Amino acid sequence: MTPARLRLIPWLAAALCGALAAPGQAPWGLWPLTLLGMAGMLWLVARAPRPRAAFARALIAGLAHFAPVMAWIIDPFLVDAAVTAWMAPFALALMALGMALFWAVPALLVAWATRRPVARIWLLALALLAFEDARGVILTGFPWALSGHIWIGTPPDQIAAYGGALLLSALTLGLSAALATVALRLKQRRWLRGGVVAAVAAVALLGVWLAGTARLAQPLPEGPGVTLRLVQANVPQDLKWQHDLVRGFYQRHLDLSAAPSDTPPDLVIWPETAAPFFLDRSGDGLEMAAEAARVPLIMGIQRRETDAEGVQRYYNSLAVLAADGTVGAVYDKHHLVPFGEYIPLLGDYAARNGWGGLAAQALSGYTPGPGPALLDLGPAGMALPLICYEAVFPRDLRTDQRPGWILQATNDAWFGTSIGPYQHFAQARLRAIETGLPLVRAANTGISAFVDARGRVTASLPLDQMGALDAVLPGALPPTPYVRWGDLPWHIALGLAMLAMLAWGLKRIQLSRQAD
Repeated sequence: MTPARLRLIPWLAAALCGALAAPGQAPWGLWPLTLLGMAGMLWLVARAPRPRAAFARALIAGLAHFAPVMAWIIDPFLVDAAVTAWMAPFALALMALGMALFWAVPALLVAWATRRPVARIWLLALALLAFEDARGVILTGFPWALSGHIWIGTPPDQIAAYGGALLLSALTLGLSAALATVALRLKQRRWLRGGVVAAVAAVALLGVWLAGTARLAQPLPEGPGVTLRLVQANVPQDLKWQHDLVRGFYQRHLDLSAAPSDTPPDLVIWPETAAPFFLDRSGDGLEMAAEAARVPLIMGIQRRETDAEGVQRYYNSLAVLAADGTVGAVYDKHHLVPFGEYIPLLGDYAARNGWGGLAAQALSGYTPGPGPALLDLGPAGMALPLICYEAVFPRDLRTDQRPGWILQATNDAWFGTSIGPYQHFAQARLRAIETGLPLVRAANTGISAFVDARGRVTASLPLDQMGALDAVLPGALPPTPYVRWGDLPWHIALGLAMLAMLAWGLKRIQLSRQAD
């Protein structure tokens, strides 16, 4: 084999390891493969001859990992395929590359800081955790497909109540680093050291698994005793706003709201942007909805208002409709999707020129609301509303007053029946575990569900199915440690760790120059 072909072997191995790590994410849930793939990537970076080789190996692994995990990003561009389908491959390539850099840059820093393979493995695991933390904050954040998300739906996910998604990521990266260390020690014929690391890792995983199982076995408090109805009208996104179909789709919501039930609901919930009209220009739409529901209704709707400067603002909102048709509290989505609901950095210039983003029905895009707020829903208690993307961010759940439950209204029709809706739902379940609050999710095309305060699905409607789901609101737990602390301890600890790593690398270079 020629030297050029030999140099390709580590790159091919890196791509294989990155791809192997992908099936741990929803909907597949094959977490052992993620541990093996991540361990292989750590091992390859640890043995890189130069920092730039470490960067290249991690970058290739990241591309091979995030391309299949983020493949759902192409679906929104296919909704209006004649106009936007050409953007789909560029969107996927740029998304995968951007997220792969959050693997490659830490690999470069670690390879620069030390040449010792075992130290590289563990420092890279630490740096990857720090960069996952940063990914949730930079440019409004995008904490999607974190390495810790592979545990959602398994007993270890319960530790998120103590340290959030980053504690789950620490578990993933720690176990992966242990596997990579064992492989390295075995290659070095240091059997005892490898065996000790393997035993410690096995005990750690077993301990977390048993602790999670024990927590899941504990009883939950009773809820307020109210029955909620979730309306899943299953409206395809490519047909949603067609003029000749709009009335029929709205009628679906009305019929599902009015459907008979053995236990009549106390509250009806519609998904995001369910109403085909603006709140300030509803005609008889609100009266029709109130008549169909016969009880209070939470409606996903858009609204408009003109600000003091004469600029017309559009909001992606939830409105509480009383049984008599009067509008009560209104919540405006505050964490908008970049390029989907607004164009970043352009502000009012985009609004005045009609540049609103791919998913914004309002041509000038949406204006963010003032921030997290609670809805007083009477017998149903205080609910924390989240619209779509907001459920991805734990910080969007922090309010001065503790709610009794979380309400997510979303329209995942943009992502068809691909992997995207499953990943979005998995992250919503994680928010329930972190906060100790039940979560109720109304989704246009699914997955609509009731989730208890430990993240278990108690009732659901599957993806791509029309229906109404009635269930009793589960009870809430006391505030979890994560509610009290949030991610601030992670920000501080990981920030200090990265500074120490940089200082270590600078000192090594200085000593190397002095020796020369």
